[in-house]
Amino acid sequence: MALVPCQVLRVAILLSYFSILCAYNAIDMPAHQTYGGSWKFLTFIDLVIQAVFFGICVLTDLSSLLTKGSDSQEQERQLKKLISLRDWMMAVLAFPVGVFVVTMFWSLYIYDREMVYPKLLDNFIPSWLNHGMILSPLHYCQLKLKIQTIEERDGSGAVMCPVVTFFKKHILQI
Repeated sequence: MALVPCQVLRVAILLSYFSILCAYNAIDMPAHQTYGGSWKFLTFIDLVIQAVFFGICVLTDLSSLLTKGSDSQEQERQLKKLISLRDWMMAVLAFPVGVFVVTMFWSLYIYDREMVYPKLLDNFIPSWLNHGMILSPLHYCQLKLKIQTIEERDGSGAVMCPVVTFFKKHILQI
C-alpha cells in the first residue's frame, strides 16, 4: 500500500487548486458582489472544475489503494465506475475547458488587454494569483495526461455533446 509519486503529485495539485481558490475568494472585488459573483467568470468555473476533477483523481487513488488485494466484486465494480467518471471528466470538462480558457485568455490578452483583464484588476489580483488561475489548468492537465492514459471511448458524440452543452450554458448564463 505504498504511495507512488504520481499519486502524491495529484494530492499536491489538488492542494494547489484549493490554495488558489481560497486566495481568490479572499479578494474583496466589487465584481464578486454583483449578480453571479465569481461564477460568471469562466476562469473561476475552470478552477472549480479542475479542483473537482483532481479531487476525483485523489479519491480514485485512495479507493484503488484500499481495495487492492480485495476479492470483493462490488468494490471492483465501484472502482471501475469511479475510474470511468474520472476519465469522462478529463475528456469532457477538465481538459477542453482548461485549454479553452488558457487559449482564449492569452489570445485576447495579446490582442487587447483591457478587453479581458483590465489594468484596474492589477490592484485587486496579484500577478502570481492571476498566473495560477490561468496557467495552472493547462499545465496540470498536461501533467495528468503524461502520467496516466485515459481509456478511449467509442464515438466522439459521447464526448462532444457534453462539451458543447457546457459552453452553451455558460454563454446563456452571461
